[in-house]
Amino acid sequence: MNALAAKPRSVLKPPALVAHADWSIDPRKRSMARAVRTANGSYIALAPEAVSNLNDLFTRLKAAAGEGETAFVGFDFPLGVPLAYAKSAGIERFMTALPKFGRGAWKHFYDPANSEDEISPKRPFYPNRPGGTRRQHLVDALKLSDTDELFRQCDHPTDLRATANPMFWTLGAQQVGKAAISGWRDLIAPGLRQDPALHLWPFDGRLTELLTRPGITVAETYPGEVYGHLNLQIALSNKSKLNMGHRREDSARLLGWANANKVQLSAALNSDIRDGFGDGRDGEDRFDATVGLFGMLNVIFGHRTSGEPASSAVRQVEGWILGLDAKTLKNPTD
Repeated sequence: MNALAAKPRSVLKPPALVAHADWSIDPRKRSMARAVRTANGSYIALAPEAVSNLNDLFTRLKAAAGEGETAFVGFDFPLGVPLAYAKSAGIERFMTALPKFGRGAWKHFYDPANSEDEISPKRPFYPNRPGGTRRQHLVDALKLSDTDELFRQCDHPTDLRATANPMFWTLGAQQVGKAAISGWRDLIAPGLRQDPALHLWPFDGRLTELLTRPGITVAETYPGEVYGHLNLQIALSNKSKLNMGHRREDSARLLGWANANKVQLSAALNSDIRDGFGDGRDGEDRFDATVGLFGMLNVIFGHRTSGEPASSAVRQVEGWILGLDAKTLKNPTD
């Protein structure tokens, strides 16, 4: 379905609040954009703001959604682990394992290994520092068959984007391992311990069901995937989200999407989009926070399916990227 369909048709219960956070290991570069459902059922989208304190983030989002309502929150860090690794580590369900990470027998789980000798299924993140490190070290120490088993199914390349980075690798500008560490250790695991009304998609159920439950539903997102969903030019090989001018070139597409889907933009967000989110260091973060928010709304409006696969193993162990159509994977394993 065209991302600019004139009459959005929701197949999901519209949550009172939709929020998307562009994650970073640097707290100063974490931005969150929100959309609030209005009395007539449409949404007003607000300019990105700093995520700030993680200790009460979910409490603040629940309060913003309102009593008895649902907040739908997306984070662009991985949720779930590769099936081959799970088998090696004895993990049957991600939701059962997650509260154990960083504790007891898993106390070193979040400590990136300094050398290949320190890598184990209970300490899978690597390396702590550059120098003589290879992904093959992870393959060998985690007892995997090859480097392909470092990836989840949803990490594979699609028609719209390249392969995502393996979650346990913590080196380089494009690594996601450290984002997973901070997201799981500092936000998701504590949130699950504190709030029984916090649910993770797709582990706790299908999105059609989760958005009917009061509380918070969390999903994994990937702005790089959404670029294609919204036909943004920033996805082209000669474009970069680090470039303010390139971000500005997509302003008409973002504004057109909002207009076609009857999403009202706050004056500040309208200005941000037209200006390419400014020339500050956080411009790329605020851009991705907004793109991710529009991608989540695109799913709510029914222009993209949520995408969770039929495989219960994938839903219970690996997780999924919101809005990813498995049929677009170039080398699917399911």
